[in-house]
Amino acid sequence: MSGSPRIAVVGDYGETRETHRATDAELDAAGVDFAWVPTAGIGDPARSLGGFDGLWVSPGSPYESMDGALAAIRYARERSVPLVGTCGGFQHVVVELARNVLGIEDADHAETNPGAEHLAVTPLACSLEGQSHPVRLVPGSRAAAIYGAAEVVEPYYCSYGLNPEVEPQLEAAGLRVSGRDENGGARVVELEGHPFLVATLYVFQARGDYSSPHPLTRAFLDAAG
Repeated sequence: MSGSPRIAVVGDYGETRETHRATDAELDAAGVDFAWVPTAGIGDPARSLGGFDGLWVSPGSPYESMDGALAAIRYARERSVPLVGTCGGFQHVVVELARNVLGIEDADHAETNPGAEHLAVTPLACSLEGQSHPVRLVPGSRAAAIYGAAEVVEPYYCSYGLNPEVEPQLEAAGLRVSGRDENGGARVVELEGHPFLVATLYVFQARGDYSSPHPLTRAFLDAAG
């Protein structure tokens, strides 16, 4: 890595959450300085997040403050701050772009507002909690280049994903689906024209081997460094 970036982990830390412990272990393995920033404490993102070089939007939704999580993502998107999101991070990247880029002001998440008229995030056909599944990476995408592979197997902890009905609009707006499951479901997204904004529905940091950083972690930290 070209530097030693300081990373904000956006999320509401719970020491009993396996995915949160895994996030700590991953960033410890990478040897970088990081701090958890509670979603309810985001407030003005320029003030609460301005001292960080990159944002990691953590698993663990619903967040204490959905507005705080969305504000952090918007800040990173508009200020070109490197961002990686996993599980809930992926889901809220989708909601943020649907609201603030597509202009669907009431775009929402089925976990927190299942009766919403415009759901950007909807229940998966089957929960993927505690399962590992293959992900097919789109040739020529940033994700494929980072992995250096056409297919990978990664762990999941989620029950919600990108609403397929919104996907074409998001892709037209620059949020490229760069990884899919065997049925074509979106599993990795990346924002074109941004220094680094990549989100995965799976929790790659929960792979259990922390002898070296995951390829996505290395790429994110290189962008932030």
